[in-house]
Amino acid sequence: MDIVAILGIMIPLAPFLVAALVIWTRHQAKMAEMQVGATAEKAAQYAQHTQALEERIRVLERIVTDSGYRLSDQIEALRHEDSDARLDPKVTNPRHEV
Repeated sequence: MDIVAILGIMIPLAPFLVAALVIWTRHQAKMAEMQVGATAEKAAQYAQHTQALEERIRVLERIVTDSGYRLSDQIEALRHEDSDARLDPKVTNPRHEV
């Protein structure tokens, strides 16, 4: 084939090729946007989970380091109350150690 025959075929197809390129580019942009949204949602879920774990660790650190309360009462409070109430459970028989 000579160059004239190739140009004779390519010139009529050029608008279709450009339209296909535009459609493909838009599709790729939309896919990238969806991926960014999914990544942001996963990051938010991980952050929430991490925050919950950090809260639990703070509660456990307080239980371990605070000698003014009975350990069993605090463990029971962890089972039954919200995290703020977990930190200061009601003690009916406080033990005083010297």
